[in-house]
Amino acid sequence: MKVAMIGHKQIPSRVGGVEVVVENLSEQLVKKGIEVDAYNRKSKYQKKYKQYKGIRIYEVFTVQKKRLDAIVATFFATLKALRRNYDVYHYHAEGPCLMLWLPHLFHKRVVVTIHGLDWQRAKWGKLASKMLLTGEKFAVKYADEIIVLSQNIKKYFQDTYGRETIFIPNGVSKATYRKANLIKQNYGLTKNGYLLFLARIVPEKGLHYLIEAYKRMDTEIPLVIAGDWQYSVEYGKKIQQMCEKIPNIIMTGFVQGELLYELFSNALLYILPSEVEGMAISLLEAMSYGKCCLVSDIPENMEIARGYVETFRSGDANDLREKLEKILQEPDKRELLGKKAQEYVLAQYNWEQITDATIKVYEDK
Repeated sequence: MKVAMIGHKQIPSRVGGVEVVVENLSEQLVKKGIEVDAYNRKSKYQKKYKQYKGIRIYEVFTVQKKRLDAIVATFFATLKALRRNYDVYHYHAEGPCLMLWLPHLFHKRVVVTIHGLDWQRAKWGKLASKMLLTGEKFAVKYADEIIVLSQNIKKYFQDTYGRETIFIPNGVSKATYRKANLIKQNYGLTKNGYLLFLARIVPEKGLHYLIEAYKRMDTEIPLVIAGDWQYSVEYGKKIQQMCEKIPNIIMTGFVQGELLYELFSNALLYILPSEVEGMAISLLEAMSYGKCCLVSDIPENMEIARGYVETFRSGDANDLREKLEKILQEPDKRELLGKKAQEYVLAQYNWEQITDATIKVYEDK
């Protein structure tokens, strides 16, 4: 079987959850004997690969503009992929679905993974949101199968379009533990000595609520904010300005590799205040490291949580502050929640099982 992966930015990369999913899923598919080609968007910032862990990599032209990047890259990726006659064309995210009509026109098998309801995300303007919603409707019309990452989004597609979808969650790998070496050298951080937010810095992640809550706390425990704002520059500048006025906030920028492993390994608590999610990869990863997590109570987070994390009311900085102060006073509870969370995610969100379920979708006709 030959599969084309289309719609992500680049792999290997951690620029977003889509990229983490495409990389891990493709790697597992290759291990099971499936040929996988991934169509990366051309970028001067990304190392060029022809092959990565058995995945063939093809670069496609795009434009470096937020509102055009995905659609231009997907158009050229689709044209390139159609010349190679794949068994499955697997598209990721709603924007790239605007091109589904092309493989559908040639009677190709099209599978789509909806990583979230992208048109709801605050970083997009009215026109971009409308185009993303159109992409969603094209998925409903042209995809042979639609994979969703949460039961909440599955219900949304059924209620809105009467369209059946297949629930297959994201996966997570076993934690890669590291001692606090780089983070101590670079930021003065020690084991269990900081709070961690690790995600893209975009409005829907709700980081401004966390900063407001932290500002109102009487604590000397540093708050580490790890992530970049390449696709939401105005919001990133706003966050920077907020942080400049508050002691003990450390902004690391984008992290990956050893620095990422160290930040997860040594955090006291992981916090995710998002207002919109598909299925948060960073939350799964924090749980896999055995970390106590405090997350907003949106349905997509609650679906992962299942009583293994602490929650607060989404969009409520006061409730976040109260829950933060409370959990910081309960070390035994933090340890117990972290241990249970780790056991749960490694059992329920196993990449091998998720890959097998995806292959079944590819094969079912």
